[in-house]
Amino acid sequence: MAGSLDGKRIAFLATDGVEQVELTDPWEALKGAGAEVELIAPDSGQIQGMNHDEKGDTFPVDRKVGDVHADDYDGLVLPGGVANPDNLRVEPDAVNFVRSFFDAGKPVGAICHGPWMLVEADVVRGRTITSWPSLQTDIRNAGGTWLDERCHVEDGLVTSRKPDDLPAFCKAFIETFSQAGQGRQARRAS
Repeated sequence: MAGSLDGKRIAFLATDGVEQVELTDPWEALKGAGAEVELIAPDSGQIQGMNHDEKGDTFPVDRKVGDVHADDYDGLVLPGGVANPDNLRVEPDAVNFVRSFFDAGKPVGAICHGPWMLVEADVVRGRTITSWPSLQTDIRNAGGTWLDERCHVEDGLVTSRKPDDLPAFCKAFIETFSQAGQGRQARRAS
């Protein structure tokens, strides 16, 4: 994969119900590119991964979302799973954490149902993104344009539809994250 993330710190924001492969595949890809990765969640302890509707593995939380800031990281990944973002979007600290990456002009990757966090953080307006198809009305209602694409990259935001798209997603966000800070301007939906 193109790009090096040596010395970059990437946050993964997730909670119980995260689609396991959408956490583990990007995690391993980022580590393989040299990044330091941390799992951020609303509570300490562990989160429960899911393989669709079956329980998967549990994953240790590195830090609580209320104790971290975008300034601590170079980028953010929002894995999907239906329950994961649905639970996160009612957590004010989680929503503010996501919004702060956009305020700072830092790269963000979101896959499958992960863009629900983008809708909740009010950062979709004026953007074109992709996601799991059931989110398209939410994205449009939030002022965004929805595309049915394997992976879409726009102004430091990398989005993808589903687990089958993970290879394209991982490649695109490694490239995007490795170029972060090279002229991208902070942009917030208004």
